[in-house]
Amino acid sequence: MERGSGLLLHITSLPGSPLVGDLGPSAHEFLEILRDAGQRYWQVLPLSPTAPEHDNSPYSGLSAFAGNPIMVSPQLLANEGLLAADELASLPRGEPNRVDYGLAYEHRMRLLRLAFSRFKPSGDYDRFLDRNSWWLEDYALYVSLREHFKGSDWSSWPEGLRRRDRGEMQAWREKLKERIELEHFIQYEFFSQWSSLRAHARRLGIRIIGDIPIYVSYDSADVWSNPRIFKLGRDLRPTYVSGVPPDYFSRTGQLWNTPVYDWESLRRERYSWWIRRFAHASELFDAVRLDHFRGFAAYWEVPAGEKTAVNGRWARGPGEDLFRRVMREVPRLQLIAEDLGFITPDVVQLRDRLGLPGLKVLQFAWDGNPGNPYKPHNYGRNFVVYTGTHDNNTIVGWFFHEASPRARREAMNYMGLRDAREINWAFIRLAMMSVADVSIFPVQDVLGLGPEARMNTPGTVGNNWRWRLESFDGLRRAARRLRDMTRAYGR
Repeated sequence: MERGSGLLLHITSLPGSPLVGDLGPSAHEFLEILRDAGQRYWQVLPLSPTAPEHDNSPYSGLSAFAGNPIMVSPQLLANEGLLAADELASLPRGEPNRVDYGLAYEHRMRLLRLAFSRFKPSGDYDRFLDRNSWWLEDYALYVSLREHFKGSDWSSWPEGLRRRDRGEMQAWREKLKERIELEHFIQYEFFSQWSSLRAHARRLGIRIIGDIPIYVSYDSADVWSNPRIFKLGRDLRPTYVSGVPPDYFSRTGQLWNTPVYDWESLRRERYSWWIRRFAHASELFDAVRLDHFRGFAAYWEVPAGEKTAVNGRWARGPGEDLFRRVMREVPRLQLIAEDLGFITPDVVQLRDRLGLPGLKVLQFAWDGNPGNPYKPHNYGRNFVVYTGTHDNNTIVGWFFHEASPRARREAMNYMGLRDAREINWAFIRLAMMSVADVSIFPVQDVLGLGPEARMNTPGTVGNNWRWRLESFDGLRRAARRLRDMTRAYGR
């Protein structure tokens, strides 16, 4: 990747629109701010449709391919003549710095239905349906059925639907025809709006970094429509689920409970599902972060029904075989290995053989060990360095509320600081001056926000993914300082 820096801000966290950030004017304004601040990258989280049953996590989406309906901009629909000004004004405002997913979904869907009632299909629309039918038909039926069955996942549906009986599915397609056509329209609008945003980014010389979670939720169109590529039993329930083993941070490990892949079945199919996933991502992003990269070398699988991850086992991933095929089929997409957590030599070797950039997180550097791989003097060039990720506290939150006194002293001494009044900028400078090709900062760290602005706390539910930027005022004030630092360090 070209030497540069950028900001991490998810679409839902953008200001402007009522209830939740979207792909409208505010997203385009953010691109202009990135340019003014001298930034070359914008990193987002997965764009997948989310569900309250999964804490609205973008890493537990209902599809690996579809876009989130709440990100469709009502303002851009109005610009198309599909909504009226008074209909836009009818949206409740909500809290300015928190996403209200329930209200956002309810009111966005109401406006989307109105817009669809006025929509006149065009040649572009027909081409979109034809080009994306390989995933869109199953997904549109899935969400329509899920809505009909009151949000329950496919394991509780009638047997004919669970097993995808052709006659049964066709009957339900007829029964839910209007809802399916609405979903076609929603996805068309999402990808049209995203395409416009990406074109704007290209004009400004800004590259967008996306995110591909390694696993998909059992409650997803992907598992329902492709059961053969997952380790499922005859009852179509998972036989093994994902997680990570016990370690220093957790005596029982982490149990993620998503189905794991049947990599042998995928290999026999020449990894066609994964190739399509990467090809689809290449149409949306310039680069993608591969979440839980270590799982491609070896992954921890736990017998379904276990209460913890203790009784799991290591299983071989697809390794280089998958990625050599991906690189041949989708050569333009830059891959980034999220190589955090329990990393063994085989993971590092796979990353290096493929020539992929790895990740460095400055919050992990302060353990008293000069050889700590997260300390900048130990970096190579082919890395992306973060002050923190979406799973970390903000720098201010971490430094003043989580870091030990020893870690704070070590960090201050390393950076030559006498006080911590601008600790966020000190960490940004440390990342900027490193040899790592790319440095990325959550917007919260640029603004010096505290733990109230944290995006996600792993292992918890109920208050994640909700943080939202109130306005761009603080970023505009910080733009010049960020630009000057960027220039000083050749980014």
